[in-house]
Amino acid sequence: MAKTELIVSALENGTVIDHIDSTQVFRVLQLLNLSQSSETVYLGSNLESKKLGKKGIIKVANHFFADEEINKIAIVSPNATIIEIKNFEVVKKTKVSLPEKINGIVKCMNPNCITNHEAVTSRFTVMQQQDGTIKLKCRYCEKFTTGENITFK
Repeated sequence: MAKTELIVSALENGTVIDHIDSTQVFRVLQLLNLSQSSETVYLGSNLESKKLGKKGIIKVANHFFADEEINKIAIVSPNATIIEIKNFEVVKKTKVSLPEKINGIVKCMNPNCITNHEAVTSRFTVMQQQDGTIKLKCRYCEKFTTGENITFK
């Protein structure tokens, strides 16, 4: 009988980001600056998933994410789930949800936008297309930023 599961240490305290789009795992790792973490970080990419086909997972010991960080995850992987663990028990499990608006965390892709030339906080309306793609509409120049063009500050 072949082994079909990989055993990874359970978290005593921390967060699991599950159901990450398999093409976005390393982007989420980068967005959250987890390569600089002094805590234990487990990463799984291209794992089998009944729901998604392939998925990614990131486990971070002793860290709980702020709303701004969760918004970043939602923008690049809107099917992700956040699982908070305390004393080896799941205390909270939530699917990320796209915020209606985001301020100050994404750069406008329009080089002529005022937010790229003056000390003006970027502001976007967040939209999800029927095919699941995310579009951000700049409040100031009304240009759309999508997909891989989304640059976080």
